[in-house]
Amino acid sequence: RQRYVEKDGKCNVQHGNVRETYRYLTDIFTTLVDLKWRFSLLVFILAYAVTWLFFGLIWWFIAYCRGDLDHLEDHTWTPCVNNLNGFVSAFLFSIETETTIGYGHRVITDKCPEGIVLLLLQAILGSMVNAFMVGCMFVKISQPNKRAETLVFSSHAVVSLRDDRLCLMFRVGDLRDSHIVEASIRAKLIKSKQTQEGEFIPLDQTDLSVGFETGDDRLFLVSPLIISHEIDERSPFWDISRHQLEKDDFEIVVILEGMVEAT
Repeated sequence: RQRYVEKDGKCNVQHGNVRETYRYLTDIFTTLVDLKWRFSLLVFILAYAVTWLFFGLIWWFIAYCRGDLDHLEDHTWTPCVNNLNGFVSAFLFSIETETTIGYGHRVITDKCPEGIVLLLLQAILGSMVNAFMVGCMFVKISQPNKRAETLVFSSHAVVSLRDDRLCLMFRVGDLRDSHIVEASIRAKLIKSKQTQEGEFIPLDQTDLSVGFETGDDRLFLVSPLIISHEIDERSPFWDISRHQLEKDDFEIVVILEGMVEAT
């Protein structure tokens, strides 16, 4: 069967016929975080490489317009940037400026006001690029995708009597020693539905109570716990027989939320 949510927690949904794609660019930070790793690394490299090349080209253009490249051997001439003799050295000076390496061989002089303004612009823009890209990479690294690998659910859910009440039960446990703080759990029944007016809803979502009224949905997940849904009059399984349950087409999605103790 084709699942709505895969066993590893990934939603098996693909968006099609999305026309207003510009909306992804309006929230560029989230878009970059949601990209796959290979595309994120490509954007990370291009952001720095394009910035260095762009400012390197401007440094070379300033030197060309001032005539610094025509007076390379003239020691009485004061250039905008000392020891800048071509585009390659301008590119290297751009890298040194933005990364604040400062080797000291190529240095700007005080006789070049346009160079001072460009130096300020590159320092400010470089700080913004650093903050943006490092922030994206930090958020992407700290995503809980891999942390979920150590959260284990039981392979099967069972329907059985518990305290003389029919319950749907499954088990969840955490393999790590670091705890999940403020863990909470909820369950959704995904099933096609037809309303009384004849409207067909292909993926209708219905809440399965796992202790919201009593507070049992807030977990202290130190040891494995059994999560129970009581099949009473409010349960969507109340009118379903055992044989109908085996033939019916539905899916139960369990959502566990919380904060990692270490972060």
